[in-house]
Amino acid sequence: MSTAQTPTRTTREGAFGNAVELVCRECGTTQALGPHYVCVECFGPLEIRYDFPAITREQIEAGPSNMWRYKALLPVPDDIELSPNLEPGYTRLLKADNLAAELGLANLWVKDDSTNPTNSFKDRVVACALSAARELGSKVFACPSTGNLANAVAAAGARAGIKTVVFIPSDLETAKKINSAVYTENLVAVDGNYDDVNKLASEIAGERDGWAFVNVNVRPFYAEGSKTLGYEIAEQLGWRLPDQIVIPVASGSQLTKVHKAFQELISLGLVEDKPYRVFGAQATGCSPVSEAYRQGWDAIKPVRPDTIAKSLAIGNPADGIYVLDICRATGGAVADVSDEEVREAIVLLARTEGIFTETAGGTTVGVLKKLIDTGQLDRDLETVVINTGHGLKTLDAVGDLVGPAATIAPTYEAFVAAGIA
Repeated sequence: MSTAQTPTRTTREGAFGNAVELVCRECGTTQALGPHYVCVECFGPLEIRYDFPAITREQIEAGPSNMWRYKALLPVPDDIELSPNLEPGYTRLLKADNLAAELGLANLWVKDDSTNPTNSFKDRVVACALSAARELGSKVFACPSTGNLANAVAAAGARAGIKTVVFIPSDLETAKKINSAVYTENLVAVDGNYDDVNKLASEIAGERDGWAFVNVNVRPFYAEGSKTLGYEIAEQLGWRLPDQIVIPVASGSQLTKVHKAFQELISLGLVEDKPYRVFGAQATGCSPVSEAYRQGWDAIKPVRPDTIAKSLAIGNPADGIYVLDICRATGGAVADVSDEEVREAIVLLARTEGIFTETAGGTTVGVLKKLIDTGQLDRDLETVVINTGHGLKTLDAVGDLVGPAATIAPTYEAFVAAGIA
C-alpha cells in the first residue's frame, strides 16, 4: 500500500474534520485529502477514511436539528454551522400504517426527504461537497445532474455566494429545469442523456482549474452526505437499525453510503450489531443493476435509459457493483418496476400516507410492493422505505391518472347527482 500523497492545495487545520485520507475501494492505495476521485494506481473509486473519536448518543442529540448534528462523522470542519449553507437533513421518519395495511406489512416507516430545502435528498450530499469546495478554494461550484442535484447545487451556491454552473439533459422535466434556473443564470442544457452530460462534466473538470464538480472531482466528499440518511433513520428509530430497508438506485451511491452509515454506528457502539437486509430499487427502463442481480452477474452492463424516472436514469452507475455486493451480502435484492407501476405507486403513497413523491419515490414504493408480492421481503419484519424527492417536480408522471372526480354546477342537487357522498 502506498503512503498518502502531498496535498495539491494548502488547507486549514481541521478542514475535513475527522477524515484522514482517501482510500481506493479496489486496491486500498491511499491518497491525501483533496480534489481527487480516482486511484493513482488502479483508477478505482476513492472514498474517505476517518479516525473517529469516542462519540456518544447524547453528543449527537445535543446538536442542531439538521445534518450537522453528525458533523463528527462527516468530512467537514467543526465550525461548519458558521458557513452559509442550506442546513438540510433531520427530515421526518413517518410510521406508515395505512400503506403497511394496504401492502400487508406488519411494520413500515417512510423516511421522507422531500422536506429538504430544495425538496430532495440531494441537499445532503451537496452540503458536504460545498464544504469541501470552500476548504479547497474552489471558485466555481458545478455538477452534471438528472435534475434534483442541479436544484440543490444552484440553491446551495446562491446561499454560499459562489458562482454555480449546472449541466442537465435537455429533455429533463420542466419543473426541474425551472427549479434550477430560478437559483442560477448558468443552467446548461445538453443534448444527450445523463451519461453524456457526466462525460462532458468530467472533461471540463480536467481542463478548468478551480471548478468543483460535486459528483466528479469532489465526489468522495459529496457521497458522504448520504450517510446522514442512515444516521437519522437509526436515531429516529430509538438508536436501532431496521430489519429491512428499500433504497432507490441511480448511481448507487446512496445505498452504499446508508450501509456504510449503519456499519459506522455499529463500530462506534451507537447501535446494537444486528442483521439487516438492504434492497435496491430501479425503474425497468433503466435497470442495469437489477438486471445484473437477476442474472447473477458480477459486472454491470450499461444501458441507454428509457423511463419516466429521470432522476434514476443513469445507464452506467458508478457504484452499481457495490450495490450488488451489499444487497447480496445482507440477504437483500435489487428489483425493478415498469413506468406504469411507478405511476401507480406514486398515487398509492399519496392516498395512503399523504406523501406526494416524485418518480424515484414511486419506483421505490413500487419495488417495495413487488418484493412483498414475490416473497423476497419479509412481511413481518420492520421495514423502512426512502422517499428521496417531492412529486411537484414530476407532475406530468401522474397527470393522466388523477383529476376531478366530477365537474358539477354550483348547486346542492348537482352535488347529490354526482354520487360523491
